Amino acid sequence: MTFFQHYGLTQELAIILAIDLTIAIILLTAMRYLQGWTVKVNSTHELSERDNFAFGISTAGAVAGLGIVLTGAITGEAAESYLIEAIGMSAYGIFGLILIKLGRFLHDKVALNEIDKNAMILKGNISVAIVDATAAIATAIIIRSVLLWAEDLTLNTFIAIFSAFAISQLMLVLLTRLRERSYAKRHDDSSMQEALTKGHTALAIRHSGYMLAMALSFNAASHFIVFMPTAYVTNILGWLTFSVIMLLALSLLLALVKKLVLANINLKAEVEEQHNIGIATVELAISVAIALILTSLMA
Repeated sequence: MTFFQHYGLTQELAIILAIDLTIAIILLTAMRYLQGWTVKVNSTHELSERDNFAFGISTAGAVAGLGIVLTGAITGEAAESYLIEAIGMSAYGIFGLILIKLGRFLHDKVALNEIDKNAMILKGNISVAIVDATAAIATAIIIRSVLLWAEDLTLNTFIAIFSAFAISQLMLVLLTRLRERSYAKRHDDSSMQEALTKGHTALAIRHSGYMLAMALSFNAASHFIVFMPTAYVTNILGWLTFSVIMLLALSLLLALVKKLVLANINLKAEVEEQHNIGIATVELAISVAIALILTSLMA
């Protein structure tokens, strides 16, 4: 018995994994160039000649997001044939890529409706790029959870995936509006989006923490909602109801934990007025940690 046979890696499974890896590399490469094509610039020129750090951050978010989605498509199990494995991996991967691009488009037009995100990134705005990259990663985390929740490779599967995706985008917009409203109350109705355009990196990092936390908590729904291929309305209502509950629970928990962990620190003064990136990063870590804990408790 060879080393690979001992651990259950047969020749058939090795070939399937090679197929998955090849398709994944092709899609990741395509995503890198799509970043430039989308905004009609040469990605190589932006990354290595102009040294546009903002464009690099945005591209990193897109590539990382697609990688996360692909982990939901790779099962590690042998398919009926190599062709079926290639078709399934390609279909899920391309669908995931499309959803990430669609999610970014919706985030630009609806969530960040007051600014021209692409123009800001091409000008080198790091703050906007951080929010953009995080939105892509948050969307990817959600898509991955839905891919693992859905079963088979049918039209009903893709409808179910898209339905959950639509709910997740609604929740990201709702989260952004809640954070904007909270920021405006503390700053005489000033716009959070305008602050981002002025290069408020600490604010971008904090907001990124909330988006990642929401995406991670969204994943918990897959453990409670039973996948029913043709129950379109039930699936949508299930994801919507659970997402709202998780958003409320997460908001309350984060407010409490941040007061405890960051006691005796004026977060408004440090993050919003003094642009303290260090404390903003701690806030991000708290947001992600609580979301992970909350999700693991419900798994």
